[in-house]
Amino acid sequence: MNLPVGWSVLLLLAAAWNLLIWPRFWQRIAADPRSRDEHGRATRFLRVHAGLIGVSVAFAVAIGVLGVLALLPG
Repeated sequence: MNLPVGWSVLLLLAAAWNLLIWPRFWQRIAADPRSRDEHGRATRFLRVHAGLIGVSVAFAVAIGVLGVLALLPG
């Protein structure tokens, strides 16, 4: 992949940022009283946030892989 080093580093920083932030946000969402109903079942609030966080983490991994691939010679 032919990408300037600065862009590769930016991709890696973006991936690292997302991989640091979203798991911490998940901890807060999981502990939120709106996440479970009175029977302990997951609410729509929890399911929607789980989906958003899952997609964000998947994008972070993809962005990180692209950043690493861009740094490799070739």
